[in-house]
Amino acid sequence: MATYLEFEKSIKQIDEEISTAKIKDDKAAVEILQKNLEKEVSKTYKNLSEYQKLQLARHPDRPYAIDYMRSLLNNYYEIHGDRTFRDDASIVCYVGSFLGRRIVMIGEQKGRGTKNKIRRNFGMPHPEGYRKVLRVCKLAEKFSLPVVFFVDTPGAYPGIGAEERGQSEAIARNLYELSSLKTKTISIIIGEGGSGGALALGVADRVAMMKYSVFSVISPEGCAAILWNDPAKQESATKAMRITADDLKSLKLIDDVIEEPTMGAHRDKDGAIMAVGDYIIQTLKLLDDMYEDERQEIRYNKIISIGAYQE
Repeated sequence: MATYLEFEKSIKQIDEEISTAKIKDDKAAVEILQKNLEKEVSKTYKNLSEYQKLQLARHPDRPYAIDYMRSLLNNYYEIHGDRTFRDDASIVCYVGSFLGRRIVMIGEQKGRGTKNKIRRNFGMPHPEGYRKVLRVCKLAEKFSLPVVFFVDTPGAYPGIGAEERGQSEAIARNLYELSSLKTKTISIIIGEGGSGGALALGVADRVAMMKYSVFSVISPEGCAAILWNDPAKQESATKAMRITADDLKSLKLIDDVIEEPTMGAHRDKDGAIMAVGDYIIQTLKLLDDMYEDERQEIRYNKIISIGAYQE
């Protein structure tokens, strides 16, 4: 059953009317209602606020990392474990064929349904998850396989056990190692890119965001609690933080924005997956035309330019 957000009430009403018309087999009514639905979707999504985009980024019906991987890859198999502590289910790593080319895909998986969400820890990786990412990236580097990251997490898991096992060190190690990785890398924020938990998979040759995704150093709720001592001011915090794809593109903190279907990825999963697949194809062609030293230099210059200022 579809999940509707507060600002999608009118869309929900038309959808229900279409369902009723289909039950009555009233084809003429269905046709008229479909046109009304298209107009309403276009009007609703034309002027979304930053907070509404945040709600879409967190929408439970959006495609998750595994949805993209299993749709885009053929002959794939999953790689488990960090060879040190355990396998973190919130990080999924696949090796497979993408249009006849061997490729590695790594993503943060939130999980659907109560049992799966708990198993995936709601998409919040432990340090062993980030160490698994690095292990698989080094394997990809050894065999010159491109790596595609799918970022979708509220943030790294902040539990005592994670801190005891070196959560901060694991994230910092990924930032350091991925910044100089020799193989081609692409990072795509597909939903919620929260804090260092997202950044640990966000260092790449090209970094892109889905149109209705967010990428931030802290959650809007956390920001509101710190600045105003009131988590309820998350809407104001979302606007002030400038965490949407268009904002981050204008600030040159990401390279590209991937357009979603008009009705959003949560209502057209196939369209969203196709858009991501097309982006990966185009970006790999771009990276293939560069020498390794050239790619690394561009990546390095992009990283050190972040936060630069002039007096």
